[in-house]
Amino acid sequence: MESMKDVNFSEAVERSIEIRKLYHSLELLYHKKEWTVEEDALAFLTDAGLVGRLTMSQQGRWPMNGETESELEHKLAECIWWLIILAERMNIDISEALEKFLSKTEKLLKE
Repeated sequence: MESMKDVNFSEAVERSIEIRKLYHSLELLYHKKEWTVEEDALAFLTDAGLVGRLTMSQQGRWPMNGETESELEHKLAECIWWLIILAERMNIDISEALEKFLSKTEKLLKE
């Protein structure tokens, strides 16, 4: 796999929010209103389901046509993007939430 630069999480959050603004512009153009938070959550769940099916394909448990590896890579990244967007739209600091989760889980598992 070709090496790419690591993405700084704070930068990823900022870029994700900017990309979502561009999608909102398209939604306004084509549908006259932006997607709701609920619609964003449904889009995330749809992509998460595709991660499951692509994982099965990658592991040889489900036949699929196409480029499973590249599609799986794309959907995994898209799911991270959706989580960033959902957190931002619900006024949750995803960086802080992730830190809390990691610290709590590490503590629980080290006890």
